[in-house]
Amino acid sequence: MADAKWYVVHTYSGYENKVKVDLEKTIENRKLQDQILEVSVPMLEVSELKNGVEKLADRKMFPGYVLIHMVMNDDTWYVVRNTRGVTGFVGPGSKPVPLSDAEMEALGFARRETISSYEVGDVIVVTGGAWKDTIGAIKSINEAKKTLTISVEMFGRETPVELNFTEVRRK
Repeated sequence: MADAKWYVVHTYSGYENKVKVDLEKTIENRKLQDQILEVSVPMLEVSELKNGVEKLADRKMFPGYVLIHMVMNDDTWYVVRNTRGVTGFVGPGSKPVPLSDAEMEALGFARRETISSYEVGDVIVVTGGAWKDTIGAIKSINEAKKTLTISVEMFGRETPVELNFTEVRRK
């Protein structure tokens, strides 16, 4: 699957939740779950004071906007752009601009935590990158960086190679 990114879509004011529901139905009907991963209307919990009583309420963080985590291609662009209530993607002209990871973290959408099921000594196969199809035993694991180190024989010597969790699988 290509790399999914977060995009911002402008909607008619007050139609954010309707756009979210309609888009989720369309995704299910067209079986696009692997291309449009998430549709979000970010909410902010605020406290309101009415008649001397403090009450918690949810407010839209960005009225008139919906965030969509998707792989951008002609099909997904068409589906989102032609959803009732959507006026367009945010970006110059007709070219949508994805949000950066830093922007998403500032909004409270931190990357999901990846938990490794690997252990030192496990034998793995590299599935991507320059070391693709290389087999090696795990020498160390760095959970914070989401990497592991294997030992590979190169020119008759053991050489440590650092790989992402996503580039390997169990043998």
